[in-house]
Amino acid sequence: MRIVIAEDDPLLREGLALLLRAEALDVVATTADPDSFLQAVDIHRPDTAIVDVRMPPTHTDEGIRAAVEARRRQPGLAVLVLSAYVEQAFATDLLAHGSARLGYMLKERVGRVQEFLSALHRVADGGTAIDPEVVAQLLTRTRPDNRLERLSPRERDVLALMAEGLGNAAIAERLFVTDGAVHKHIRNIFAKLDLAPTDRTDRRVAAVLHYLESGGQHKA
Repeated sequence: MRIVIAEDDPLLREGLALLLRAEALDVVATTADPDSFLQAVDIHRPDTAIVDVRMPPTHTDEGIRAAVEARRRQPGLAVLVLSAYVEQAFATDLLAHGSARLGYMLKERVGRVQEFLSALHRVADGGTAIDPEVVAQLLTRTRPDNRLERLSPRERDVLALMAEGLGNAAIAERLFVTDGAVHKHIRNIFAKLDLAPTDRTDRRVAAVLHYLESGGQHKA
């Protein structure tokens, strides 16, 4: 796995690089600002990028914008975004174009090495890794939610593959059904999870986040 790190805190930046290299991962570049990060992506063509949300010069949303731009320049680039605290608007912006090969974690999780590495590998393998605190705020659920139990076994299959980042055609191929059948299943999933077309969060992303919040339960 070839990795570029974009983090303006030198201690965290070098600490991440040391940790990943100790795991035999190939850190091809470490950068401290959005411009040098995008240059490193263009030069090294990494498989995965680890990006801080807030970076110079204004320390607002430069990291998010750089991550979106990097994925535009290199489709398929896996990105794990790190944030000091939950920033709901930024998470929603990043997820707006799909959740495949994408992660959003709080920096405090980095100290939990196995949890951090697991998230990194999941994102690199094409999945999604969203911090539970981010999930909670995106879904704004305060009571136990058993809506997944409303789904049929086939609908759970479809949702599980959505969580892996597969599109409709790939899901149809995996399940040996038609594109039309997948579209119908997804429409039913949205209805059973109470995801109305007017929700601020993209319904496909919200469905995946709900699945992840539940722990990826997949009961027949």
